[in-house]
Amino acid sequence: MQKSRRTQNYDAVRHLSDSQNFITNHKLIQRIIRLTNISAKDTVLEIGTGKGHLTEVLCERAGSVYSVEIDRTLYEGARERLVQYNNLKLVHGDFLQYRLPVKGAYKVFSNIPYFITTQIIEKLTRVSNPPIDIWLVMEKGAAKRFMGMPRETEKSLLLKVNWSMKIVYYFRRDDFHPMPAVDSVLVHFSRKEKADLDRKEYREFQRFVEHSLKYGICGNKGLLTRRQVTVALKQAGLPHAHEDGVTLYIQWLCLFRCYLQLGQ
Repeated sequence: MQKSRRTQNYDAVRHLSDSQNFITNHKLIQRIIRLTNISAKDTVLEIGTGKGHLTEVLCERAGSVYSVEIDRTLYEGARERLVQYNNLKLVHGDFLQYRLPVKGAYKVFSNIPYFITTQIIEKLTRVSNPPIDIWLVMEKGAAKRFMGMPRETEKSLLLKVNWSMKIVYYFRRDDFHPMPAVDSVLVHFSRKEKADLDRKEYREFQRFVEHSLKYGICGNKGLLTRRQVTVALKQAGLPHAHEDGVTLYIQWLCLFRCYLQLGQ
């Protein structure tokens, strides 16, 4: 029997709530917030208010805070806890349906639900007015994949056109409650002042990456010859491609520009 939309939404909220791992230690929260450049002049968006512990410190540091919480019980509890903060706008709703600012600079800091990590990152990085900085507490394995470690993926390569990424803090599992079954990190996504490629080039780069990951950059179906790859990397002063393929984002970018120059 097919579930009603209302039942499906309820199940999604319950799944989201059950997946949350909270950070409540005030000293730890202050420590990780100090790793950011958030100041009194900034507008900050938080995804998932939870019990309000992170929100409280963000309110004390930022100029204004928007915090979105899907769980009604958590939302009501946080509203009571944070009632004294006049610079806070607390929103009850689904972040994946939340409308991000269409203009103006803003930053994001959040301890996100791990099971919707990909959806959250895609939403934040693909909008017309993305944040200038994003700090996300996320599962370490997922963070490494988005950063292209140990190997670049289509997602990591496309992200790097517009964003620099760095792990800035490694958590212990007992920093959270309930304790997660995976290791967690704080990742900083910093939007580049100037993207490595313009919009037209980005679309071409996406096709270049998709084809090359499927068939290889050089070879029978590759977009470049082995000699073109070797010469392009050598002229750019970059390492030679490994036997198992190109490994570094800067190598991918170099070879894509070579591909464009050759008018392929």
